[in-house]
Amino acid sequence: MPSQILNVRPSDPLEAFQFAVEIDGLLVGGFSEVSGIQSETSVYSYREGGENGFTCVFPDAATQSRLVLKRGLTLSDALWNWYQAVLNGNFERKTVHLLLNSRDGGIARIWGFTEAFPVKWSGPELRAAQSEIAVETVELVYHQVLAGIGS
Repeated sequence: MPSQILNVRPSDPLEAFQFAVEIDGLLVGGFSEVSGIQSETSVYSYREGGENGFTCVFPDAATQSRLVLKRGLTLSDALWNWYQAVLNGNFERKTVHLLLNSRDGGIARIWGFTEAFPVKWSGPELRAAQSEIAVETVELVYHQVLAGIGS
């Protein structure tokens, strides 16, 4: 039986630079970097009476880090307007999807971030002595991250 398992060739690792970001089903633009794809489950310990050899550990609530999106600054002000709406107390939570493409162009992995909204926006660092792309950054909080294999 183990020899059959060893004969199965695993798929090649996916490349991290072929991705797209959708917010409520719309491609928002080309992002140069996405980070913060992380979920962590906290735990709590419980000592059973009379048991001194170990402590029972149980899962508790999950927490997510902030999703950080970076892209070259464009004439589109959609991210800025979304952030401004949050500041004005008139905002809507949105679903954000991160799509990681395979080498053949199909979608290999999908992450969904539910009930997301921006909590920080950073504009570009401007330096006359350098010829770099102006980059804006937006940080999102969300309720839950869902992951799946694409089509």
